[in-house]
Amino acid sequence: MARFWPSIPLPWLLISAMFLAADATTFTLVNKCEYTVWPGVLANADEPPLSTTGFPLQKGESRSLAAPAGWGGRFWARTRCAQDPAAGELSCLTGDCGSGQLECGGRGAAPPTTLAEFKLDGDGGLDFFDVSLVDGFNLPMLVAPQGGKGGRGNCTSVGCTGDLNAACPSELRVAAGGGGSGVAACKSACDAFRRPQYCCSGAYGSPQACKPTPYSEAFKSACPQAYSYAYDDATSTFTCAGADYVITFCPSPNASQKSTSSQAQTPEASAAAATGDAPLINNTMVYEGAVAEASRASPSARAHLSSVGLVGVAASMWRWQQLFLA
Repeated sequence: MARFWPSIPLPWLLISAMFLAADATTFTLVNKCEYTVWPGVLANADEPPLSTTGFPLQKGESRSLAAPAGWGGRFWARTRCAQDPAAGELSCLTGDCGSGQLECGGRGAAPPTTLAEFKLDGDGGLDFFDVSLVDGFNLPMLVAPQGGKGGRGNCTSVGCTGDLNAACPSELRVAAGGGGSGVAACKSACDAFRRPQYCCSGAYGSPQACKPTPYSEAFKSACPQAYSYAYDDATSTFTCAGADYVITFCPSPNASQKSTSSQAQTPEASAAAATGDAPLINNTMVYEGAVAEASRASPSARAHLSSVGLVGVAASMWRWQQLFLA
């Protein structure tokens, strides 16, 4: 028996396809490091995984991933990865997700790791995003919105573009290994000391009780746009609407950070921002639980911006030395 298919005019099919495409957000991951990185991707609970949860990204390469409307999750870079010749398992010195494979398969990053976190189509239809140092730092990262619409949200490029490893206090350092003396990553104070006042846990498990510490303040001084501790929401969460996002690992360190709106960018400036060559903006990011809280934060708190250039980076490095290396 012949199967009956309703007749749908071609224009309606095209319009439907356009609406479906409009609902998707594209994340483009760009590697500007001088070495290979292995990005990891983790969807929030009850969110669908993207088409891949882990892959290698050679120097200069990029890869785009589509996310459905309302998606939430995080991205990071695994570094110094190697495959065991006998067992065939992949292991990474920083950002390892413990799967033993290219794909993380629903596993998160082991700290210390720089994180980019997102919740699409949140409160008021806005995307909420941040770069977080709550789990420590392993490499510089920049998130650049592209094509935000309607003047909604601040749509600024945010991240941590300096190398915190270079001035990391000795008690927070993760050694590069391999017989060298380099630093592969910088731990958070929570990861290093496991004390409630550093982890915002126990009696310190509220914004009123958990305050910045000298360690988180040093992170904040070096990267004013990034989350430095769990309740750093007011200056570290950003919003946009209808945008795609470029996540750059190791963006140009000498880019001056100044606020830009995707609505006011020229095509040349927009393309430069996508590769990390455009002026950056000085504002921060959140860890997974804080993204959801930030979506309920007041507009005035979410809109708080700061501006720091090369002078700020130099000053922050001096502050690291005064606090920890003297």
